[in-house]
Amino acid sequence: MADSLDAVLVKLFDAERTVRSLHDQVSKADEHGATEALSKALDLARKEADEHEAALRLVRIAGLLGEFEGPRAVDLLIDILGSTLEEPRSVAGAELEGLAFDRFKEVAKGVERALKRLPKGSPALPELPYLFAEVPEPGVLKILGEFSRHEDPDAVAAAIEVSVEIGDPGFVKFLRPLLEDKRVVDLADESGDGESEVTIGELAAEAVELLEMGMPEGEEVPAPKLTEKKSEGSKKGR
Repeated sequence: MADSLDAVLVKLFDAERTVRSLHDQVSKADEHGATEALSKALDLARKEADEHEAALRLVRIAGLLGEFEGPRAVDLLIDILGSTLEEPRSVAGAELEGLAFDRFKEVAKGVERALKRLPKGSPALPELPYLFAEVPEPGVLKILGEFSRHEDPDAVAAAIEVSVEIGDPGFVKFLRPLLEDKRVVDLADESGDGESEVTIGELAAEAVELLEMGMPEGEEVPAPKLTEKKSEGSKKGR
């Protein structure tokens, strides 16, 4: 048995060596040609009936896209973040988060494009705000503000959560228009054993309270006029 495992390990190491060599070949290719080829591969992976095969391909594609600069690579990574498969989404998120530190403006513009092009309900929308949770850039607040005005309630809830994590009281101005928002999302209970329904307005109110606690004494963000919002149900899938 030990001998057979030794042989399997040799084959595994050989395969890994081959994978790394091929990965390097693609990553050193012309950016335009490589991203176009990866885009085609992504389309094929999405059509793959076998989920394991689809995940295998998407994980590798995400890793390769992280090697390239430019808007096309960012857009494709965001598309993978919108996959229903957990492993590719995790890898694409990690690649985007790393790029957000190194090339913030490039990722920020990609996220702004995603807010316009992705349909409501896309799995990527509630994930995107978390890319910026630890990025020390002043432009993060503006991006989260755009999420706060989005029609997807799960994306709005994610932006609220990230704003509290960041702790910048400047975000309160984006929260006040949400205080009467009756759209519903599902959030995991603190125990982690289940989910509970909460309105966007309730989340916003709690966030305002937490953020204002961190404001300097006597300083307060002026409250903008609240606007009417239609109640609309949504299930948070995180």
